Amino acid sequence: MTVHPERSPRNSERRARRAIGFTQTGGKSKEGATSKEPLLPPKRDVSVVEVGPRDGLQNEASSIPTSVKIAFVNALSASALPVIEVTSFVNPKAVPQLSDAIEVMTGIQRVKGTRYPVLVPNQRGFDRALEAKADAIALFTSATEAFAQANVGTSIDGTFERFGPVAADARRRGFWVRGYVSVAFGCPYLGPVDISAVVSVAERLLELGCDEVCLADTIGTATQESVTSTVQATRESIPIDQLALHFHDTSGSALANVERALELGVRTFDSAAGGLGGCPFAPGAPGNLATEQLIGRMELLGLRTGTHLDAVKAAVDVVRPFVPRLRRLTA
Repeated sequence: MTVHPERSPRNSERRARRAIGFTQTGGKSKEGATSKEPLLPPKRDVSVVEVGPRDGLQNEASSIPTSVKIAFVNALSASALPVIEVTSFVNPKAVPQLSDAIEVMTGIQRVKGTRYPVLVPNQRGFDRALEAKADAIALFTSATEAFAQANVGTSIDGTFERFGPVAADARRRGFWVRGYVSVAFGCPYLGPVDISAVVSVAERLLELGCDEVCLADTIGTATQESVTSTVQATRESIPIDQLALHFHDTSGSALANVERALELGVRTFDSAAGGLGGCPFAPGAPGNLATEQLIGRMELLGLRTGTHLDAVKAAVDVVRPFVPRLRRLTA
């Protein structure tokens, strides 16, 4: 992994401002959990998708009380984040930490202007999400066959067969739908990933009706060079305002990768409060880019996220006593 030197904040700010427009058409806020428009109100230049409650907690070995998960999401809502991925409706045997998905989803207080998607793998998961009154979902597949088999026990085609009917049903119900492409920058089983494979899967998700497609750096191997080549290739067929990126923070490279993506026009990034995370099906996967670090860097660059940094830090304190790694950070 190449560690890139820190850039000049002033130069980075100029580059970021060239890459991202600051004028919103009509100047109207995009509110409402089922809105099909991007949640990018006038005071946001960059949209932060908080994945801590789902991707951040799913790999924690210690059991976290349902009440704490609910309080964590509510505290994050107080920060004015536009999107909070709450939980996952995968088989509870596969991810026992999130076996209380229905209780968490029905227990949170939903705030106007914040979208609350949940991860669903198939019809059974979608049925449970409906029971929990979800109105936004995230689907997931892979850029490699090896990871698809390890993650969900089927091929890439098999994942589309499973969630194709789910996507159609969700669209009929007016849901907002996101699609993830796992291991878009590197696979724990195969190493480097063919960019054409990433683009092909992303295009299939868009054709399926996804409102947003997220390329995930599942094992944290992305570099500025691979971000450049992958985003340039993907944006040829995926509108840039429907493209998001999800970085893990290997060797402290996530923020550098975000800055490079900003220059390429990407304006939606995933992160997890406290840097929580790691995929249980990806050996060696590091934690996610911390939401606090992402917001802090955007502020340094003069880019508005519309999110209250102090409130995010307070949300981390809610879950800190139940996450050993976070407790060690304050020891």
